[in-house]
Parts: sequence; structure tokens; C-alpha cells
Amino acid sequence: MPTTDELKRISAQVRRDVIRMVNAAASGHPGGSLGVADFITALYFEIMRPDPVNFDMDGRNEDVFFLSNGHVSPAWYSVLARYGFFPVGELGTLRKLGSRLQGHPSTMEKLPGIRMASGSLGQGLSVSIGAAIAKRMNGDNHLVYTLCGDGELQEGQNWEALMFASARKVDNMIAVVDYNGKQIDGPVDKVMPLGDLKSKFEAFGWQVTGMDGNNIHEVLSVLNMVKSLTGKGKPNIIIMHTHMGCGVDFMLDKHEWHGVPPNNEQAAKALAQLPETLGDYQT
Repeated sequence: MPTTDELKRISAQVRRDVIRMVNAAASGHPGGSLGVADFITALYFEIMRPDPVNFDMDGRNEDVFFLSNGHVSPAWYSVLARYGFFPVGELGTLRKLGSRLQGHPSTMEKLPGIRMASGSLGQGLSVSIGAAIAKRMNGDNHLVYTLCGDGELQEGQNWEALMFASARKVDNMIAVVDYNGKQIDGPVDKVMPLGDLKSKFEAFGWQVTGMDGNNIHEVLSVLNMVKSLTGKGKPNIIIMHTHMGCGVDFMLDKHEWHGVPPNNEQAAKALAQLPETLGDYQT
């Protein structure tokens, strides 16, 4: 079981992987990927601890995760590789022709760890609810986790899913909103304000918790606390505050880095701020 300091070392390497991957591909989404690195690291290495060797699409008798905001896939790919789902060296193929590491996760490439294609936004919550119901029908007591973006909540399908989960008392899943306040066209509050999300989720019948997604200690504490609230007839959702571009000073809280890869000079500047803790993958 890794310590908090060990998880911080892993997430530092994940951030480093993200910069190298997106720079090499000259395409991708670094800002949000850097922001969710701590959460996905903590989720896999401490909270879920799935079996990377015997991966299958059903995910029976283990916790499963669905990434709805698929553009932050570089962080997820890094965590999957560092956890042992596929060789770390494969990270260097991001967005290359024939690669299993597409810009948005795809099931067609049969990459271990991926159970849902999430190029189109707004669908992950619905898929996760379906998976949670399947687990309940199968007598599987494990949990379903899902991550979606804040700008993604502008998609109406999410609100249908929120209503459905409450009505059906889907209490074996934990949804997490990556709330960094930024989307590709600018600040969320300027593009399409979300208003009081906590009150909205509560009005839809969900148990709502908040946390700092860039504080691994808090992420672990809150996720474990919310786990204790599952199985009580009410779906759970966490509003996770993160910083876009976390770990790289010139990317921090700037929506311009949502979908722009760093050039070689910018990548070198970013990598100078991110320690190599587990060893860089070889290209």
C-alpha cells in the first residue's frame, strides 16, 4: 500500500509523462490532464487497486472506472501504464497512426483498462450508472467510479442521468466532477455558467461532497469517506476542485492550455518543473 509521499512521486511522473506525450504527438490536451493527475493516481494505486493482469471488459468482482471527459486521456494512459496494464514504453505512441493510445480512449484498439469510448462528451455518467446497475443485478458489491468535466455538464444527457440514478437509487457508484472552471472556449462561467452545482445536484437527489483534487491526502480522505456513504439508497457525487495545468507555472489556470500541446521549448521549461521520479519512458 503506497504512502502519500509515494503517491505524490507517482503523480509527479504522470505529469511528466503527460508533457512528453503531448509534445511528441504535437497534439493533445495537457491542461486538464495535469489537473487530474493526483486524483487518477490516488484512485488506481490506493482506492480501487484493480487487477491489471487479468483485465476483462466485464470488470466483475472489482471496482471499475469510466473516464467521461476523454480528452484528459494522457493522464489516464500514464496511470494505466505505471500501474501495469500495458508497457510504459507504449506511452510514446500517443496519437500516432496505428497506436492503441488514441487521442480519446477507444475500445476498438482493445487497450487494457479501457471499457468505454469517450470521445463524445456527456455520456460517461450514463454508462457508469448502467454498469452500477449491472453490478447490483450480478450481486457484485464493488463500486463504479466515473470522472466528468465541468464544461461537460453543459450536455443535457448528464441531467437525465442524474435524475435516473436518483430515481433508481443507484448507490454503488461515485461520480466525480473535475471542476477547474475552464473549457476549450474559455472560462466555464462565461461560456455557459453552471451556477450552484451543489444545490443542483442535491435537488436531483444526490449526496454531494467537495474536495481539493490537487491534494492527494484530501483526495484519499474524501474518497474513503464517500465510500462509507455508498449502499445507503442515494447516489454520491464529488465536486473536485482542480487547477488546469497544475504543476507547470505558465499553464496554471489558463484555458488556452486545454487543447494546445507545448512546443519543444515550452516542454523543456515544463519538464524542468516536474521531477523524474519513476524514470522516463524510452522512445
